[in-house]
Amino acid sequence: MSRIAYFDCFSGVSGDMTLAALVSAGWPADSLRGLPARLRLADVTIGIKDVRRGPFAALQVEVLAPAKQPHRHLHHIEAILAAADLPDAVREGARRVFQRLARAEAHVHGTTVERVHFHEVGAVDAIVDIAGAVLGLSELGVEQVFSSTLPLGGGSVMSEHGRIPVPAPATAHLLDVLPV
Repeated sequence: MSRIAYFDCFSGVSGDMTLAALVSAGWPADSLRGLPARLRLADVTIGIKDVRRGPFAALQVEVLAPAKQPHRHLHHIEAILAAADLPDAVREGARRVFQRLARAEAHVHGTTVERVHFHEVGAVDAIVDIAGAVLGLSELGVEQVFSSTLPLGGGSVMSEHGRIPVPAPATAHLLDVLPV
């Protein structure tokens, strides 16, 4: 019998929400707190606390990092992952996620994967979110991941590129094969 994870994304999903769900499902919080050191990310810590959202108790995870982050290309992120103290399967899984993101960004910007520079996704909080999700699923023994359909939202949001639609074009490209 394989162990599965099911994410009920009725109000969307974020990296911090995913990490909180994994800790709530039994992934040791200390493993998550130790991740920035394993990734060799200086001045990065993980905040984990119990909160209330309306009438409900919840767990909140925050990746706390310096506000100013360099723009990174895929090769910068791959170097961080290659140097990380992580199991090979986790390192490779996180690398595949970033490669998929790079392909989506390259598609919407009309450039190559090598020339894509990550803004928000290249920040250390996104690196921790992605590596942490892959590590948490691995340490929980999860073999398959499923999710509900994803609500897309609407409107616009400010990004490094200025005002962009919600979902962002690269996100919409990633979701083109998923039920939304």
